[in-house]
This record gives sequence, structure tokens and C-alpha cells, in this order.
Amino acid sequence: MAGITGMGTTFNLPNYVNELFGLTPDDTPLLSAIGGLTGGGMTTATEFEWQTYDLRDPSQRTKVEGATAPTAEERVRANVRNVCQIHMEKVSVSYTKQAAIGQLATPQSAPYTGVPGSNPVGSELDWQVAQALKSIALDVNWSFINGQYVLPTTNSTARQTRGLLQAISTNRIAKGTSVTGATSATDTITSTGHGLVDGNKIVFTAVGAATGIIPGRVYYVDQIDTNTFKVSTSSGGSAITLGTATGIAFTKVWATALTSDHVNDLLQLAYDNGGISEQATATLLVNSIQKRAITKAYMTAYGQYHETSRTVGGVAVNTVVTDFGTLNLMLDRHVPQDTIIVTSLEQLTPVLLSIPGKGVFFEEPLAKTGASDEVQLYGEIGLKYGNERTHAVMTGLVI
Repeated sequence: MAGITGMGTTFNLPNYVNELFGLTPDDTPLLSAIGGLTGGGMTTATEFEWQTYDLRDPSQRTKVEGATAPTAEERVRANVRNVCQIHMEKVSVSYTKQAAIGQLATPQSAPYTGVPGSNPVGSELDWQVAQALKSIALDVNWSFINGQYVLPTTNSTARQTRGLLQAISTNRIAKGTSVTGATSATDTITSTGHGLVDGNKIVFTAVGAATGIIPGRVYYVDQIDTNTFKVSTSSGGSAITLGTATGIAFTKVWATALTSDHVNDLLQLAYDNGGISEQATATLLVNSIQKRAITKAYMTAYGQYHETSRTVGGVAVNTVVTDFGTLNLMLDRHVPQDTIIVTSLEQLTPVLLSIPGKGVFFEEPLAKTGASDEVQLYGEIGLKYGNERTHAVMTGLVI
């Protein structure tokens, strides 16, 4: 259901009766587990930094009796940077809408039958503010996974924090085929020699200015020509209108079913580089398709798979026993459906910029311009991901 833009009134925000149920999932597992919108670290600049270092590879470095001290060998530190991105929402509700909580919408045609019950929303302004805050949390959670780093040189471009998928550069396994440089016009995507066939499933990694498609979700291809195709949300479904866009990229996914060996290969990459050493926070971050694939892979490998659970940072997670210990299996809707992320949660921290006299992620009233109350929600936050080599990612998995 689409929202409204501008002021909320009795006409575009009608009241109904009885219980209120949300249609959009508002869970933010990763963000909640590492501190939420108000936990974590603080910064006094829009850009923040942390340091990394390594030790030399161990060996049997011995010296003879009476030898002089060896040549000094200092360890060099490196720096890693990310930025706080601004999240801001506005809520505007008319005086009439706030007062008329007993005015209920009824069917607008015969037989005009009423139903018993009362409006469960007592304060429209407070309720709308709560929903705006949930939307910000969803945006932050999505950015911490999928965010693309931008540090602008002028205020004409917004700062964007680097998410986990972009941050992980060392431990990467690509099972699918990445295609870049595609364009769209109306409902047709042009990608020279794409090699797709009717019914193939793809995952977009970049959509440019295209509308109607979201990175990380599964789309079906149809009406294929050598260099063009259309996409829909279901096999044989109606083509999505995309508009005119450039810079579209997508992944042609792998055709091989996931096995426990594939998961262990990814875990080994992270482990060999110092990751997943703390069993309480070692986590496989997945969406729904790969959650099922992992469960099936370990059932197939060991004949019997008993899923257990525990709580990490206040978030209930399942666990899976692997060759590299018992890992958390965290379902997060914002992980691309073709992707498995291995992450050491103890390395992840939200970093917030505290506004003097206001704090972080605050609500404040805006100047009066008419018969309504208007407030804004504001906060600046970025992701500190520690040593990127302690995390790992596998993309292009069968969907």
C-alpha cells in the first residue's frame, strides 16, 4: 500500500476500526544485533576512521648462542574510513486529523453497512512518527548491508556509508556471472549478448535510475532477444515498467545446488584470515532462499540436522554446526537472495554523530506555516566494520 506525500488529513488518512496489523516487515536483525539506532560508537566528524594491523607469518626463527639482536622489524598500521549518512523524515498531520479520532471511514456505496469497534490509533501524530522511525531503521539496516560508499567534495551530493557487501574485498567467492553496463527503456533491458533464456532468474546488483526493481530481489526474465529482455516478479508475469536508465547490472546465478562444502569453503576463507574466532558472534547472514539452502545442505551432508537457537544482541537466531564451529544463522530480508555473508558481529558497530543539545536520531517540531503540526526526524549514522578480512561473502548462488 502506497503512502501519501505532504500533509495527512481526514481525507487521505481515514480511520478504521478494530485491530491494526502491519503489512510491511519492520524487523532489522543486523542493525538490532549490533546496537540499533542509538547504540554503538560516537564520532565528532562526518567521516570516521579506525586502524588495522597484522603480524608477520610465524616460522621457526631461531638464533645461535651468543648471536646479536636481529634487525628491527616494526609492524605497520593501516587506516580504514567510512562516513555517516544523513537520515531524515518529515511528518505533517492537520489539526482536524489529530482531533477527529472518532471519525471513521465507512463503505462509500450501498449497503453502507457499519461494523462494531473503535479506532485503535489515539494520537495520529505519534503513530505517524513511530512509523517514520521504523522506516529509518529499515533504511539503515539495508545500507549497512548493501550501501555504496560516497564521500562527496561538495554538499550537492549526499554522503553514503559503505555496507558489508562493498567492504568485503578479500574473502569473496562469485558463483554466478556478473553483467554490467546494461540499459533500459520503458520495459526493456538492453545487454549485448546477455545469454539468458526464458524463465531464467536474475538478481540486480545496480539499477541506476530504473524504477520498479530493487537490488537483491529475484526477477524472472521473459520476451528475450539476443541483446534484450524484460523482467517480471513471477514466471511469465507482466513486464515491469523500468523507464529510461543506464548503469544497470545484474547477476546470472549459478545452476549448482548449494552444499555444505560450499559453505565450509566460505567459512574457511574468513577463518584463515582471522574471522569467526568468537563463536558467540560468528554469523551466517542470509535471506530466505539461502536459509533453506543451508538447512538442506547440512541435512544432506550429515543425514540428520537439528536446528537450535540462541540470542545475539537481543536478536533470536538459529544456529548451525559447521566444520568451523557453531555459527549463528541470522535471517535478514535485506541480504540479496543469491548471497551468503559470513560476518564476525563483534567487529561491527554503528557510529553516530551526536547533534549538540539534541542527541542522535531525534524528533523536533518544524516552524508553523498553517493549521497542522509538522515534525522532522533526523540522525547521522555509519557502519564501522572492523577488519574486512574477518568477513566473507559468496554471491551468485542458485535461487
